[in-house]
Amino acid sequence: MKQERSSFSGSIGFVLAAAGSAVGLGNLWRFPYLAAQYGGGIFLLVYLVLILTFGFSLLILEIALGRKTKQSSITAYQHMNKHFGFLGILSAIVPILILPYYSVIGGWVMKYMTAFATGEANAAAGASYFGNFTSQTWSPLFFFFLFLTITMVVVALGVQKGVELVSKIMMPVLVLLTIFIACYVTTIDNAWEGIKYYLLPDFSKFSFKTLCAAMGQLFYSMSIAMGIMVAYGSYVKDEVNLNKSVNHIEFFDTLIAMLSGFMIVPVVYVFEGQAGLKASGPGLMFQTLPKVFDRMPQGSIIGLVFFVLVFLAAVTSSISLMEAIVSMFMDKFKLGRGKAVASIYIISLVLGVPSSIGFGLWKDIKPLGMDFLTFFDYISNSVLMPIVALFTCILIGWFVGTKVLEDEITKNGEPFGRRYIFRIMIKYIAPVFLIVILVFYSLAQFGIISF
Repeated sequence: MKQERSSFSGSIGFVLAAAGSAVGLGNLWRFPYLAAQYGGGIFLLVYLVLILTFGFSLLILEIALGRKTKQSSITAYQHMNKHFGFLGILSAIVPILILPYYSVIGGWVMKYMTAFATGEANAAAGASYFGNFTSQTWSPLFFFFLFLTITMVVVALGVQKGVELVSKIMMPVLVLLTIFIACYVTTIDNAWEGIKYYLLPDFSKFSFKTLCAAMGQLFYSMSIAMGIMVAYGSYVKDEVNLNKSVNHIEFFDTLIAMLSGFMIVPVVYVFEGQAGLKASGPGLMFQTLPKVFDRMPQGSIIGLVFFVLVFLAAVTSSISLMEAIVSMFMDKFKLGRGKAVASIYIISLVLGVPSSIGFGLWKDIKPLGMDFLTFFDYISNSVLMPIVALFTCILIGWFVGTKVLEDEITKNGEPFGRRYIFRIMIKYIAPVFLIVILVFYSLAQFGIISF
């Protein structure tokens, strides 16, 4: 007997769950440091243009594909064209690789949240605090295990009672905390100088690297090519207005990304100057920001609120990663939810250990010259995700035809205002963008070009 497919209760549940997936460490960690490094306002402007065209097209494609096939990505691509079944395998590998190391970073966030909650904010601001923590063996493993277990419990509860319910609670709290910190930033002395840097475009700072960085950020931020949005699309009821729902997801993701930059960039600008912005990079959250909080009025409280916010965002995204894999395992191997969740939990524990101890006990083991976490991140984000998205565009744009998904999007008679942008993006422009991301991020990873 065929098992009835789970579904979201309606459009609100779907939007908040999908937005929770999109709003993760990519928004609260990656977006601010890229905005800081690539010109502030001009990066923001480029990002906004891309999200309304490139990002929207790929996002609605995956969600519409999921709803049309009522399958996860591991079988959905083959359903559309038997020659593209390999995309299902690749799209399954992506979240299987990402979830373990993402949970390691989620564990780091929990460590800092704990530090600020227990009065260790001053210690967390120390130059060696982060390095000392990540080089240990048992403490990072403990927080990794705790974060992954929280994710597992939510996903085990199911789509409506777990994924949707938690998203309905966490997303409003996340938005309110983000707005609170962003408003607080405006009260800091000289903050408006940093706000101007962040919001006002300086076209002299525009470069090809700005475009590539914005494309890459958008690509990761919206959970594209991870199988997540195909799975979530498969849970969407036919009567839901797909175009309107995707517009809402797009709005949530953009709002949190912009507010994240607003929270962080002006503050770093005030306390560290432009040099601090340029040098912050990926260490912004765990090394630069604790120093900034240590020098701010009420900094320990703001720091605690910030890391609670980041924890909520990280959990909603890790839930979506695990749910995507659960959906694939249930479709491919005909497993019940409990067995699928247990299998993925064990796989993630095994794959996460190298990323956790790769800065300490296994620091001398360097696949392709990288630590384990960077290696898994490179393979998934810089290689597999652009390849999956590229061949998805080829499948829909040149083999199946965009009209098939356009009909799915408008099946209830709702308007599709960006129909022509969607067609042109999927057939012509997005493939070029994805090749650029694939080539330039790979060259940058091996130091052939600076990025």
